[in-house]
Amino acid sequence: MSTEALATFRPSAQQHTEAAYQELLAHFSQVFARIAQGATEREQQRILPFEQVQWLKDAGFTTLRVPASHGGSPVSHEHLFRLLIELAAADSNVAHLLRSHFSFVETIALQPQEFQDRWFPRVLAGEIFGNAATERGGNALGSTNTKLVKTDAGWVLRGEKYYTTGSIFADWVVVMATTDGVEGRQYAVVERHAKGVKILDDWDGFGQPLTGTGTAIFTDVAVDEQNIIQRKVASTLEPAFFQLCLLSVLVGIGKAARNEAARIVATRTRTFNTGSGALFKDDPQIQELVGRLASNVFAAESIVVSAARDLDAALDESLGLNAEEAFLRAELAVQQAHVAAPKLVLDATSELFDVTGASAVSTSKSLDRFWRNARTVATHNPVAFKARSVGDYFINGTIPTGLHSIGEAKGAK
Repeated sequence: MSTEALATFRPSAQQHTEAAYQELLAHFSQVFARIAQGATEREQQRILPFEQVQWLKDAGFTTLRVPASHGGSPVSHEHLFRLLIELAAADSNVAHLLRSHFSFVETIALQPQEFQDRWFPRVLAGEIFGNAATERGGNALGSTNTKLVKTDAGWVLRGEKYYTTGSIFADWVVVMATTDGVEGRQYAVVERHAKGVKILDDWDGFGQPLTGTGTAIFTDVAVDEQNIIQRKVASTLEPAFFQLCLLSVLVGIGKAARNEAARIVATRTRTFNTGSGALFKDDPQIQELVGRLASNVFAAESIVVSAARDLDAALDESLGLNAEEAFLRAELAVQQAHVAAPKLVLDATSELFDVTGASAVSTSKSLDRFWRNARTVATHNPVAFKARSVGDYFINGTIPTGLHSIGEAKGAK
């Protein structure tokens, strides 16, 4: 289905019901299945999934949060994150690289009407957004070395970023920058193929290798003043949304590992004399191992879906929450999910090797990709800081702070 067709696609049931979600899933499941084909080979051969991203754009997947007032058919947070989980189960790289896109669509909705009127039509047309926020080092916490500079010809962007997830696939890059004499930070939205923009596929992490999480260099890139947004550190739901995207990817990896464990056991014919002597699929101890693995994944998914419902509740006008109450509802839920879910998935991706023999470690099978990818996603935001924040809230009533900045600590040499 084209993006134009999706703009008028509405489930026959009420929008936020389970029936509506199942209709959405049925709509996208064929695309997810196509993406799953060859996912292992793409990782083994480092083939970036440009084609797979285009399939999602063509199916309208990237438009799912555009408001109805701008011609979209918006789904709830719960339904979006459940779909991201299923996409991540097909290929975690593809789901992960769309994190910046969906996050910026949420940002557009927070901007003035004129900004929305310019950008939502681009989203509906299938254009997607990448991210260039973090730098390798040298920037003070809360600031950037990337600068917006006013010249006689207008604004230009200068700097270098790393961890630019999704930008190599994008039409636009959302760049975090600072301006001398202006307090705080800004977003500069620039065209991916604009003069002076260079994006490298040099991500060297041992997991999530196909997300385009590498270097972006901006050399006197012209920036339309209308495309500069003052970054707000106020109580918004953006940090919670950004983190929940990662947790959804993590759960999707867990579901893929669960499915692989079941497939291996169901088809294995070799066994050990120290076991029951039966086929693995009939051995009660192996069945128990798969059951425990699957239950860990179920628990992680339940936690993430519950947190997504809290994001929906935070925006539910009928609840009458003020800005601080809405922020707390969403941020606290996601922080607790961040503490609880990663270990469940990491355990599951490790336990995958307990349901088979030494043949599982063959590099040709790449079963280690589940743990590597999960471990990589789980490193993005230290669990220890989230656990401390949650504890401080319940003990002292301290309102949590969403993650909004990474840089050099005070006193760093």
